[in-house]
Amino acid sequence: MRLKVGDAITDMILPDQDGQGVALSSLPGPNGAVIYFYPRDSTPGCTQEAKDFQCLAAEFAGLGINIVGVSKDGPASHVKFRTNQGLEFTLLSDREGLMCEQFGVWREKKSFGKTSMGVVRSTFIVDTGGVIRKIYDNVKVKGHAAAVLADCRTLFGE
Repeated sequence: MRLKVGDAITDMILPDQDGQGVALSSLPGPNGAVIYFYPRDSTPGCTQEAKDFQCLAAEFAGLGINIVGVSKDGPASHVKFRTNQGLEFTLLSDREGLMCEQFGVWREKKSFGKTSMGVVRSTFIVDTGGVIRKIYDNVKVKGHAAAVLADCRTLFGE
């Protein structure tokens, strides 16, 4: 299954970086949320993407948008990643891959001629009702967070 623009996300509870259960329905801020999926904590591309979102966090907050990162890493890995990179937004741990499956980001990937299953770097903008407003699939990190911010400004006004 792969969610499309206009689909509502199914609520579920996943642990955050502190091991506390977080309902997906609680993720949106006053106007919505940016939910981004990334392959692994502390890898170069994932670190840059997280830092880029963190640099723009105040601007997202000004629009009433929460930022949430999701990977299959566990809470302990997320704590270390957040601390090392100075991240202030929530990181969810999807060890079982339930959220990755729902959003359709757990897919076959090719890297250096090898095919394997993994998280395809993807971002979703959702509104306060959990309805998907925009999808970025197979994201390239450079400039991505700024592009998402620009689209949030368009979708939710400034």
